[in-house]
Amino acid sequence: MGSKYLIFLGCAIPYRVSAYEISARKVLSKLGVELVEMPEFNCCGLPLDPVSHEAMLILAARNLALAEQQGLNILTLCPGCAGTLKKVNKILKEDKTLREQINAHLKEAGLEFKGTVTTKHIMQALTEDIGLETIRKAITKPLTNLKVAEHNGCHILRPKEYIGFDNPEDPQTLKTLIEATSATCLDYIDETECCGAPSVGVSDKVALQLARDKLSHIKMVNAQALITICPFCHIMYDTNELRIEKMFNETYGIPVLHYPQLLGLAMGIPPEELAFNELRVDATKIVKQVTEGAKQE
Repeated sequence: MGSKYLIFLGCAIPYRVSAYEISARKVLSKLGVELVEMPEFNCCGLPLDPVSHEAMLILAARNLALAEQQGLNILTLCPGCAGTLKKVNKILKEDKTLREQINAHLKEAGLEFKGTVTTKHIMQALTEDIGLETIRKAITKPLTNLKVAEHNGCHILRPKEYIGFDNPEDPQTLKTLIEATSATCLDYIDETECCGAPSVGVSDKVALQLARDKLSHIKMVNAQALITICPFCHIMYDTNELRIEKMFNETYGIPVLHYPQLLGLAMGIPPEELAFNELRVDATKIVKQVTEGAKQE
């Protein structure tokens, strides 16, 4: 309890996936976490890496230097942002020449990267800093009868040499966090496969086929919902599920929930405060099951 972080929202979440931010702020607040706003942050740098590696390093280093000025570690909701900030932090701490080169650019803005802060994705912070015991104690409406599937996504644990927790080939952290709510986390075929989002710019058809494969495998195990911890994975499934149903003449009916929404339900936070109304695939059945189940108890 009592953890304090600078929250790094990145580019996509405030504009495209606000339900993730709303629900995360709610559950973290209830778990005793203080989030300090980072108003001067810029893009993490990830989208620029293929175009200019140096520009990516400068953008990430600027964010890290701003956090160092505040003397606070960074918490992110986006695995891409977390991975980029972790990677650049490690690279610059280990390479003195490159660090001096990047700091020469930062000096123009009155900043200097020193390597004194860390970055954690919300999933890592929940597990390592807040702890499963604290989470379990905060559960007031155990999701005992709920069966869900999880989707980690590609960036959350890769590349391992920079991310440094869990096993990308057999990830367990999200499953453990889901099970802390008393929901059952089901195994399914090709769990670690990509959602398809990175392929959208190259081939819409390939991307949708990848998402369809995942949804088909999740439906096969009768999961009542899919739980995500990445804004882009969430967009890929939640935005396109109805489209995929029409395209392939299939029905899935699988709501896609941000993990903080699932956790929030188990913590007794009203669904309207967790932005369930922003989900495109209707999650009314799950909400009803949880709230009515609690009444029966």
